[in-house]
Amino acid sequence: MTRVLVVEDDPQLVRALVINMQARQYGVDAAPDGATALRLAAARQPDVVMLDLGLPDMDGVDVIKALRGWTRVPILVLSARQASDEKVAALDAGADDYITKPFSMDELLARLRAAVRRTEDVPLAPETTRVETDDFTIDLLAKKAERSGHDVRLTPTEWHLLEILVTNPGRLVTQKHLLQEVWGVPQSNKTNYLRVYMAQLRRKLEADPSHPRYLITEPGMGYRFEG
Repeated sequence: MTRVLVVEDDPQLVRALVINMQARQYGVDAAPDGATALRLAAARQPDVVMLDLGLPDMDGVDVIKALRGWTRVPILVLSARQASDEKVAALDAGADDYITKPFSMDELLARLRAAVRRTEDVPLAPETTRVETDDFTIDLLAKKAERSGHDVRLTPTEWHLLEILVTNPGRLVTQKHLLQEVWGVPQSNKTNYLRVYMAQLRRKLEADPSHPRYLITEPGMGYRFEG
């Protein structure tokens, strides 16, 4: 049974979440504040954490940082905070997904299933040298990309971006992280760099660049590679 820890101080929302998840055979623990959440996480070892940022005793971002000190458990943020800098702060602290309130229960459960699937998927091992999709192949050792049997010419910057994304399959990589890693500039006003280079990568690798299947944009937050 998949065990979920819900960290939320709204009792009505907690009740709705518990009912919906138990009906789908999830085990659920609930914590009304950050201190209880950290204690329960250590004791119960949940498979997924659902976390509200606005807790009565501490900020949710601090809870994420504390959890990331010892566990890689998927963390889904549920928050009424809609500013992109709030989202980026949570993701940079180590959250795996960010769902804005109000949300539909169907969407939340779909995101939960996706988070569970990612933990079940075998991540790329350090010695992995090839990433294969239906449309292209990436050879990380030779730093080469192939599509339909032909080499794809990538610039060093395009390659660096692609390498970061494909070695974090299914995981959202924030704009700030990509800007820092590739250009050494975390400033959000440089996001036009990312848009240009991601568009070039899609033109070179995606069958339909305007409807990408592999290089996915999470608006205002970052990008994700789906293999």
